[in-house]
Amino acid sequence: MNNFRQYWQSFKEYLQIEKNASPYTIKYYMQDLEVFFSFLHTEGLTRFCDVDERIVRVFLNTLYDQRLSRKSVSRKISALRTFYKYLEREDVVDVNPFSAIRLPKTESKIPGFLYEKELEKLFEVSDLTQPLGQRNQALIELLYATGIRVSECRQLILDNIDFYIGTVFVQGKGRKERYIPYGKFAEIALETYIQDGRKALLAKSNQQTNALFLNNRGVPLTDRGIRDILNKMVKDAALTVHVHPHKLRHTFATHLLNEGADLRSVQELLGHENLSTTQIYTHVTKDHLRRVYMRSHPRAND
Repeated sequence: MNNFRQYWQSFKEYLQIEKNASPYTIKYYMQDLEVFFSFLHTEGLTRFCDVDERIVRVFLNTLYDQRLSRKSVSRKISALRTFYKYLEREDVVDVNPFSAIRLPKTESKIPGFLYEKELEKLFEVSDLTQPLGQRNQALIELLYATGIRVSECRQLILDNIDFYIGTVFVQGKGRKERYIPYGKFAEIALETYIQDGRKALLAKSNQQTNALFLNNRGVPLTDRGIRDILNKMVKDAALTVHVHPHKLRHTFATHLLNEGADLRSVQELLGHENLSTTQIYTHVTKDHLRRVYMRSHPRAND
């Protein structure tokens, strides 16, 4: 169909090279294209220019019939809008049929986060006399201290940690780079792990690697490996809440804002391109509201 594979591949290269899109964005955009072209094949359409707003709305109806979430539908519209914009630039089509389609409003969910007492339990479960315990402690301290994404954490190498000024160098989405400071607890945990536990884990492998976090075989941790470690720590801490790496990121942002950090600074630390993305963290906890009330209201205390 109109050299589908040719344009599928060239669009993928466009996302990688010109847009500097993250691997996850590219992965899901290409999956969305596959879904769309399967739909066009079913409808008997053989050219990109055959697609108009009516066809687009039929496609959207098929998505809603599959009971997809509004977030999933929005992502597919965004992917296809970007694809047709690319086709316009390449003079394959004259009109982008997705340009006038409004994205469905998504549910505004408040991010889940952990309270300080819940965090304390996680910080106390690791056996710091063992290499894996030292690694786990360094991992959770760094995730909470910096708010980095699990993909960013997995990519860290030894040279990314600057103990002299207490920062970690992170390459985020779209290859955007940033430096994030970390505190004393993370510093101690990282130094202990790098000087002791990491060396013991590396000795189990025949290969050399600069990756910061290693698994029990001495090779670099994967995203799934990091999640499995957190799940085990939660189980060991007997917590009833579900904890994933992104919840630690939510917790990092929430705690900073609750303690008076300004929104722009938190945006920089999180690596968000738009301030609106950071604003979802401006909710406050009941404990914080109570502290503000007790500190500020004239009749709150004797």
